[in-house]
Amino acid sequence: MPCFRCGARQTDPVRGASPWKRGVQADHQVLVCPGCQSADDWADDLDRCAMCGSAALVCRLGEVECRDCGHTRDAVRDDPGAAGLVHSGVQAPADGGLSAEVEAALSRVLRRGPAG
Repeated sequence: MPCFRCGARQTDPVRGASPWKRGVQADHQVLVCPGCQSADDWADDLDRCAMCGSAALVCRLGEVECRDCGHTRDAVRDDPGAAGLVHSGVQAPADGGLSAEVEAALSRVLRRGPAG
């Protein structure tokens, strides 16, 4: 999953905690890269907890949970096309986009012809 602000992809992690932050936007899990976290307004576009106002939310199994106060609510996803969220002109791949990228990378590494 790329950074929702700039589109950068995570690289292989080093040992220890990841410098990438998780958040929720439009009830979808998003990631924020360390570079974008350096901006003062990096969390402005993220959803907030209705109970405590925190942006420390995670979305899993159809629920959004606040990591600060523990408040949980159902994720509401009215727009089926919202999986390809757009911010700053960067579009996250829609369903299958990452799969196609991985398949193309494997084909290059294993020197196979294009899948088809």
